[in-house]
Amino acid sequence: MVQNFPGGKYAIAQQLILLQIEAEEKYPLKMNYVRFLNATSLARKPSPIRVLTGIVLQSPPSLISMASGMPNAELFPIKEASLTLSDGSKLNVDNALLKKGLQYSATPGLPEMLKWLKGIQQKVHNPPSLGISDENKQLDFLVTSGSQDGLCKVFEAFVSPGDNILMEIPAYAGTLSIVRPLRANILGVQADKDGIIPESLRKCLSKWSPSDAQDPSSDIPKVLYCIPNGGNPTGSGLTLDRKREIYSIAQEYDLVIMEDDPYFYLQFAKPYIPSFLSMDVDGRVMRFDSLSKLLSSGVRVGFLSGPKMLVNRIALHMQVSVVHVSGMSQALLVPILETMGFDGFLKHAQNVADFYEKKRDMCLTAAEKHLKGLAEWSVPSGGMFLWLKLPGISDTFKMISEKAREKEVLFVPGNAFMPDDTAPCQYVRASYSLVSAEDMDKAFERLAALIREEQT
Repeated sequence: MVQNFPGGKYAIAQQLILLQIEAEEKYPLKMNYVRFLNATSLARKPSPIRVLTGIVLQSPPSLISMASGMPNAELFPIKEASLTLSDGSKLNVDNALLKKGLQYSATPGLPEMLKWLKGIQQKVHNPPSLGISDENKQLDFLVTSGSQDGLCKVFEAFVSPGDNILMEIPAYAGTLSIVRPLRANILGVQADKDGIIPESLRKCLSKWSPSDAQDPSSDIPKVLYCIPNGGNPTGSGLTLDRKREIYSIAQEYDLVIMEDDPYFYLQFAKPYIPSFLSMDVDGRVMRFDSLSKLLSSGVRVGFLSGPKMLVNRIALHMQVSVVHVSGMSQALLVPILETMGFDGFLKHAQNVADFYEKKRDMCLTAAEKHLKGLAEWSVPSGGMFLWLKLPGISDTFKMISEKAREKEVLFVPGNAFMPDDTAPCQYVRASYSLVSAEDMDKAFERLAALIREEQT
């Protein structure tokens, strides 16, 4: 395989074709995952040090290894760890687990963490891809440094300069920050209070034929990115009917769906609306989950679920970047999750959702009191955000970034969530996660005064 990519678009294209041919010979697939990967991702090889680490970790004690570069754990100052939970109960971290957490570990994650994650995904989503016979399409798991770490690495593996990407608009600002430097073309798919509008998705794809997905020279989009629940910034959630239609369109045009779902458990209505992962019979969903909104944002633990061949490509990227997610974070979370059990975890998630639903209702009360006639909004179906349209304001950027601060209130101007962040935008994002009912009332009172000033 050619390892260096000399300058020039034609030379890069040649090398990409060679890499694709080699990968196709190695991974003979009905669903050609190779077409979704760029030259950089296809060129990645396993890190020899990481391979040796895996061998050492799985070998019997009788093996004598002078290959490993692991530090001597006897010199680590931490010998025991215990946790006090919010209910006052105490948990001791098992010494064997603690030793694993303190030392280098396998890139996919600690075995105990992966076992729990696979179990909760099976219980909650029951993914069809768990039973797929094709090994490359089987569901695999990867612990990531928060879900955004997984998002970043998947985009970096999928996207080449000039590629067309389908993205729900408005979009999470962090995702836009990932994609813009990749020099891709963002094709905005419109959404409303019920999430992505399938007709808008079809309209974005209308310049191509589904057969173009089989043409390596076509610039047909390969990826659809969305936040299906409690959208950031909109608070909207996709209905089941729309999800089914969107998945059908993805099958028709051979798209990979990037299901960024950190707010899945913060759906306010029950039962949970089934995920794209739960309907993925093809192995075309890359799902991103996070424990940040439920257990701790500071531990930086998220996880990726998707077809094994694609997940393995992301693991190769991790081998040369973060190496693996903090072992101590995993070692601290595992006893908490195991003590909770799946039912206890879901009960905790329900309590968290109930808390944010009450916060949402406080926020809506304050908005109704102060912003009626000045702003428009839809009721969030989950998450932490209220998306406000200010019809009388042509652009909220200067008003929010400068004048609102003078009135001692902060929001996020809507242009932060648009592909072209320089274009005028009438929207504002308000977050109700940390603010008391009294402060929400004051914040919207100040915003209302600001809007009236701008209008006059």
